[in-house]
Amino acid sequence: MTFGSLFSKGNKMKELIEQGATVIDVRTPGEFAGGNYKGSTNIPLDRISAQLDELKKLKQPLVLVCRSGARSGQATSFLVQNGIDAHNGGSWDSL
Repeated sequence: MTFGSLFSKGNKMKELIEQGATVIDVRTPGEFAGGNYKGSTNIPLDRISAQLDELKKLKQPLVLVCRSGARSGQATSFLVQNGIDAHNGGSWDSL
């Protein structure tokens, strides 16, 4: 991944959020309590599949974040496979 693609990804996520996307933080509740993106909802990665019906009801697209982008990437793949317009936002503090 190039610097330019990282920059354009960040711009895309900010644009999605400005247009009303829902931000879901998939870190643990303890990590979330230590700092989070303003207005985000905490649904830990291990609860994503159990919350699928509720996630489908949220305003889409969904932008998923975590500490580094790995867990949000896993959650994004799962949600996309289940018909949800989801995007990996990467690290929550990069938004």
